[in-house]
Amino acid sequence: MPRWERTVAPARPVIGNPLAGLVPYASPPANRFPHSMEFRYFSLSDLMIGPREFRWDSLEQFLESVRRRGNQGVFRVWMQYPGQPGGIPEFLLRDGLKVHQWRNTNTAPFPPADVVTPDYSDKRLRAALARFIEALGNRYDGDPRIAYVTAGLLGTWGEWHDYPRTDLWASKTVQDEVLDAYRSAMKRTPVLLRTPAGPSDPHYTPTRGRGFGYHDDSFCWATVETGREEDSWFFEARLRAAGERDAWRKHPIGGEIRPEAWGIVFDNKPGPKEMQPFDRCVDRTHATWLMDTGMFREQAPAARMSRALEAVRRMGFAPQINRLTVELAPGSAPQTRIQATVAWTNVGNAPHYHGWTTEARLTDVKGDLLVKFAQRPSVSGTQPGQAGKWVFSAPLSTSSREMLRGASLQIRIPNPMPGGKPVRFANSGGATTPGGWLAIPA
Repeated sequence: MPRWERTVAPARPVIGNPLAGLVPYASPPANRFPHSMEFRYFSLSDLMIGPREFRWDSLEQFLESVRRRGNQGVFRVWMQYPGQPGGIPEFLLRDGLKVHQWRNTNTAPFPPADVVTPDYSDKRLRAALARFIEALGNRYDGDPRIAYVTAGLLGTWGEWHDYPRTDLWASKTVQDEVLDAYRSAMKRTPVLLRTPAGPSDPHYTPTRGRGFGYHDDSFCWATVETGREEDSWFFEARLRAAGERDAWRKHPIGGEIRPEAWGIVFDNKPGPKEMQPFDRCVDRTHATWLMDTGMFREQAPAARMSRALEAVRRMGFAPQINRLTVELAPGSAPQTRIQATVAWTNVGNAPHYHGWTTEARLTDVKGDLLVKFAQRPSVSGTQPGQAGKWVFSAPLSTSSREMLRGASLQIRIPNPMPGGKPVRFANSGGATTPGGWLAIPA
């Protein structure tokens, strides 16, 4: 068998692939909705207990708990959260950091609550934030248990605003310090910002070209731009004003479906007049992941579940193998080389952002290993609808030619986190083996 070619049957993208889809808060009830990530907030006071002293226990427990379920974590660190005092590290308060306590009414659909905002101009606080980000990066940058980090730290809920008390908001100088610290500390783990900003923004430092993704925490509510001046704060409008409309091509877009739209955004009936269609918002932003408590806190009705599954399967990176060619070619005597060429397409709505690689091997009719290819082509950078090609080659003993009869090429994109869910291909007609290998027979 000197050569074989196969066209591989397509299928719809798989729901629950790693790094994409809907995200619940940590430790959700089982079997509510397919997912590969879990989210949690952490207060800065929980993680930083001295000017150069850190306590990572709670973050470690979260990451390990999520890993044991085969998932990866998303998290945000905050200092101010309505109704939850104590987010500011105690050592800063003892050193004289000034704070402002006020009643936050911008908490819908939840009741107004008190919130404590630090004096962001304080040099001790600014130095502490820089040291925290540096320590976080030293310990966790590139940790395969982490899917995404939202920048947090500043503003209510770590969402980078103190609306309606804009007078308490951090200056652009402070924002720059935080962004520069993240850019220096986090080289491999994607960091997402809440607010895209252009050069003329009155409240925010420019974000274009700084290497960050974005998260829209009012998704399906204030996502798609309307053209109205009063809606210039909507996510898509801010992306456009920042010159970051195509940021998703290199950096991930995530966020949270607005609480008023939790769950009901997938119903086939009108919701609140402010709610924007899920499919339209995903199409316009190329969002890869979104939190939505509505699909996890209770069992969804069958119709809602069906619509949600169809909508969510379009999110994120989705590789689909189109055609496979395996052939023998002359090599250095007394060997022959075997080469496998895999043509594929990204049928998802976003590229892969984490630098994962493919693996391939050839097995005989009994499933025993014939060849393990050394090449590990990257899956990153291939845009939605774009075709790609992976080429694998290896020397093969001339005595092994007959063994190729009935062989299978197996290919996979492994999750670098031990026990993590592998990427599954949008294909049918090929058996999937343990470990996420897609087996394509001769």
